[in-house]
Amino acid sequence: MSTKPSAGIVVLIGPPGSGKTTIGRLLAERLGVGFRDTDADVEAVVGKPVSDIFVEDGEARFRELEHQAVRRALAEHDGILSLGGGAVLDEETQALLDGHHVVYLQVGLSDAVQRVGLASARPLLVLNPRSQLKKLMEERRPVYERLAVTTVVTDKREPAELADEIVRGLPA
Repeated sequence: MSTKPSAGIVVLIGPPGSGKTTIGRLLAERLGVGFRDTDADVEAVVGKPVSDIFVEDGEARFRELEHQAVRRALAEHDGILSLGGGAVLDEETQALLDGHHVVYLQVGLSDAVQRVGLASARPLLVLNPRSQLKKLMEERRPVYERLAVTTVVTDKREPAELADEIVRGLPA
């Protein structure tokens, strides 16, 4: 993986409940740049929520749309970009992230469950959310760690503190 970040873009990755959207918005505000979320991009293109895409069109279709959204956002956006938790599983998406400043927001299971809630509308957490979240986190952790230029532990910390830490860690 390249170590030189591309100009102006920070990509946030991590599991559900890691704070990608909340921290991403704060980070964008601090840096005076735009914020973009690929899940929101997919919803805008399809005209329905991610959970409905999963149910009506299937996970494979969602992942295809997600990859297209990441590709488009990396080409068009010059700011803070938040990826859906599973976006990094796609090998082509992993290759696209090479050279970008990727920040892995690492979160423990108890904090993630608290943030996501057990009555979540997140499609991959429908049955036994705590168990499913644990499984997703364990499966994806090696990919998050490999892609990250920076890792920030989010447990028991305020979003503003985390945004400040990320800003301090960015290249000049």
